[in-house]
Amino acid sequence: MPNKTIYVSDDDLALYKRAQELAGNLSSAISIALRRYVEMEEGRQEGYDEITVRVGRGTGRKQRFSGVLLAEGGRSSKDGYEAFKVYRSRTGKFVLHADRRNQFKQQQSDPAYENGWRSWIGNWSSDQSWSMAQGEATLHVLETVEELRELIPDDLYALVEEAANQPAVEDLDI
Repeated sequence: MPNKTIYVSDDDLALYKRAQELAGNLSSAISIALRRYVEMEEGRQEGYDEITVRVGRGTGRKQRFSGVLLAEGGRSSKDGYEAFKVYRSRTGKFVLHADRRNQFKQQQSDPAYENGWRSWIGNWSSDQSWSMAQGEATLHVLETVEELRELIPDDLYALVEEAANQPAVEDLDI
């Protein structure tokens, strides 16, 4: 294996020592960092961004990938709100991030309260109940744009289908 000498400034010495502690050896730490840097920089030059999304319930956990946003949209219902973002990954796959915001349900035992807030004025019933669950976000990785059809609203699918045929970056000779 060839030897390479790396000169480290005094200001960065503590950083290199900590990297060596975490990785086991400095060579491994440098290779991991360089591999990630090259991967992300090549993607950036091709027009892709580093995308970080939250998945799971509540604050969940973060997942990261290289991609470009194709389209986004949402829909609301009486139970909550869903937001969708569709990306094309650097490897050509389609990535759907679906964020289902807080889900809220309210029940009234009196039918008069089912007509909206105006019917509540002057009347208050103690026979009410409500419940709320933290929203949940999911990430789906799909091979084809057609697989998205059943997962997102029709108008958003039309936008994704149109954008899927466009290059991430178009170089203009102007």
